[in-house]
Amino acid sequence: MKKLVVFTGAGISADSGIRTFRDSDGLWENYRIEDVCTPEALARNRALVIEFYNMRRRELDRVKPNAAHEAVAQLEQWFDVEVITQNVDDLHERAGSSRITHLHGELRKLRSMTNPDLVIDWPHWEQKLTDTAPDGSLLRPHIVFFGESVPMFDQATRIAASADLLVVVGTSLAVYPAASLVHYARPDIPIYLIDPGTPDLRLIRNPLTHIRKRAAEGVPELVELLKGQL
Repeated sequence: MKKLVVFTGAGISADSGIRTFRDSDGLWENYRIEDVCTPEALARNRALVIEFYNMRRRELDRVKPNAAHEAVAQLEQWFDVEVITQNVDDLHERAGSSRITHLHGELRKLRSMTNPDLVIDWPHWEQKLTDTAPDGSLLRPHIVFFGESVPMFDQATRIAASADLLVVVGTSLAVYPAASLVHYARPDIPIYLIDPGTPDLRLIRNPLTHIRKRAAEGVPELVELLKGQL
């Protein structure tokens, strides 16, 4: 069974109604990234940061996986599939994908302020300012803030390097280091890109098929294409 790696970005979840930071004016509900998604913001105004991610979890409760998430999960019928995602939502999990690496953290988890390895599941939408981890420390969102290292990146590069096929969905390939994952794929394997826009393709030297459609339409189309090649 061939190893198929799916690398997803905000575009796949946008089709479920989840908004992104990278909208036209660079703002999200009137919040600046530097006010809600940096270590400095957490230290300066913890209440605002906690409120922001509470709102993100409430939003997540109101949406569901779309046809693209479901199609990615269906690929496990014919391929050895691993998903690498830049997204912090749980829509891949809810669609049925079984192996997912979250590069930028997860909304449904919190972690200790003093021990980044102490991560706990958080199924509720609300985190209170006084909620603590098992070690007694205050909890923080399990999110990789801008300016922080990406702890799952090494694992993601190993997964990308093992691929026999690489599928890239809904990412501008502009956020680093995540965007450089395409560089770790073996140069002989095919890459399938699904995005209606014009992602940065400078790092891609592989045979490339670009399906210029939104994820919810393009990923099911790709599944049929790949099944026809078996």
